[in-house]
Amino acid sequence: MKNREVASALNELADTMELLGEDRYRVANYRDAATRVEHHHEPIEVMADEGRVEQLHGIGKSIGAKIVEYLNTGKLAAIEERRPRVPEAALRLMKIPGIGPKRAMQFAQELNVQTVADLQSALDSGQIAALPRLGEKVAAALRQELQRLETRSQRLPLAIALPAAEEVIRQLRQACPAVKSILPAGSIRRWKDTIGDIDILVASTQPEEVMRAFGSLSLVKQVLGAGDTRSSIVTVSDVQIDLRVVAPESFGAAMQYFTGSKEHNVKLRAIAIRKGLKLNEYGVFPADDDQKNLASRSEEEVYAAIGVPWIPPELREGAGEVELARAGKLPRLVELYDVKGDLHTHTRLTDGSSTVAEMVHAGSERGYAYLAITDHSQALGITGGLTEDELRAEHEQLRALQASYPDMRLLCGVEVDIHIDERLDCSDAFLESCDIVVASIHSAMQKPSAVQTGRLLAAINNPHVDVIAHPTGRLLGKRPGYEIDLVAVLDALARTGTAIEVSGQPERLDLDADAVRAAVERGVMLVLDTDAHAHDQIAGLMRYAVGTARRGGATAESVLNTRDYDALRRWLERPKS
Repeated sequence: MKNREVASALNELADTMELLGEDRYRVANYRDAATRVEHHHEPIEVMADEGRVEQLHGIGKSIGAKIVEYLNTGKLAAIEERRPRVPEAALRLMKIPGIGPKRAMQFAQELNVQTVADLQSALDSGQIAALPRLGEKVAAALRQELQRLETRSQRLPLAIALPAAEEVIRQLRQACPAVKSILPAGSIRRWKDTIGDIDILVASTQPEEVMRAFGSLSLVKQVLGAGDTRSSIVTVSDVQIDLRVVAPESFGAAMQYFTGSKEHNVKLRAIAIRKGLKLNEYGVFPADDDQKNLASRSEEEVYAAIGVPWIPPELREGAGEVELARAGKLPRLVELYDVKGDLHTHTRLTDGSSTVAEMVHAGSERGYAYLAITDHSQALGITGGLTEDELRAEHEQLRALQASYPDMRLLCGVEVDIHIDERLDCSDAFLESCDIVVASIHSAMQKPSAVQTGRLLAAINNPHVDVIAHPTGRLLGKRPGYEIDLVAVLDALARTGTAIEVSGQPERLDLDADAVRAAVERGVMLVLDTDAHAHDQIAGLMRYAVGTARRGGATAESVLNTRDYDALRRWLERPKS
């Protein structure tokens, strides 16, 4: 798929136009189009071949023609025409937080700043502070941004970033009574699968007390910078965390602003401008009066002030959620409390670390109505996969435990491997005897898309397979996953009534949000699972599956394991198409 490549070209055109001071609404349109193309589940090149590019919301004839032009030629004439007037360095500088288009052009043209190293030299020599309308305060802010760039590690998995932020929040609440409200912001609050910056926002009337307490927490390894209302630390786990303090009356506006995303906020600001208003991190103001704050205390007030219903943070990616909200069509997203059970778990009989009894007890403690044990089939030798006879023995052990758990139904299952030749690793007779069958790929991941898609389609078409697990095989930060024809897979799932998993395993989070959205649009049933390999993961990991599903617009109705046991059983016993 060339979706990201096309989106990158549209974003480059928008950057170029912005640097040249062109119409901001046209710039916003190109950025909006880039977001929609990047997050669309169909290959944009297929849509172009079929003349359907303009079916994407917000893409008209002009942008549609540019998309086709790029796909045909690998470049955009609109960029080539502007390129001589835009220093390449300015495009790079715009990527640095704190440097907008005007400053990027100024630094590139007046100071010949070409690289981050050039920028650092210009700061050290005082050249930037000496520029008109800048001064030492701006220079100091830029120094801090560069320091953050140097110390910032690669993007962190959500399951590392979120607990790190939560521990800071816990310690800071305990250590500092001046903290009135505190929440994570940025991409953590949007539940993105990987996190660049860890941002925490505090409401307090005593920012100096909060800053002092923050820098003194037991988990602090290094204080990178400490200002009046903003500080940065590196924890003993080498995770960078940034803290901002705002007045309590501005907390809602600040939370909306710093949650983002950039694309979402650009759309809200455009709506505010059309209403004669100004929206920023301090509140909503009349365009001609910076002193008259119309809304700032809560996010709901801020959204209402510009005529937009409040939008859940997970949806704030600038991918159509603002338009849905204004039309009154936002879905009621699935909640953690909607989930009635876990349908994909493992024990120490294969690659888990807890016994069958420990896993069952953890499900009961979680308050689940049902729990499935789905250990691996024998092909996955590296995990100690079980033979059919060994799986039957495990199922007998599980049935023996049922009497001790009258409030939770136990399901005997298997995670069956899909072979490279499209065979399943267990006989049809055994699969038919299982309460639930989860199928997945664990081998030959380097094979081309047609092969991997064929494997998944074979499993989907098997009458005994209920769920396709971690369908792309990705491991965040380790491997991108194998290529599949997602459209073909989702269409087969919809046709046969087979479900697809959204994995809460932190290293997977597979499906991703874009694929979840595509599945929901097709009416494919989702299953939110933990793929738990230890008893404590049953309670701890489901929130990651729920967060990912919410990012894709999933409702409780689109998720199989929000149903009660009787409804689940009826679904499992359904004849597949």
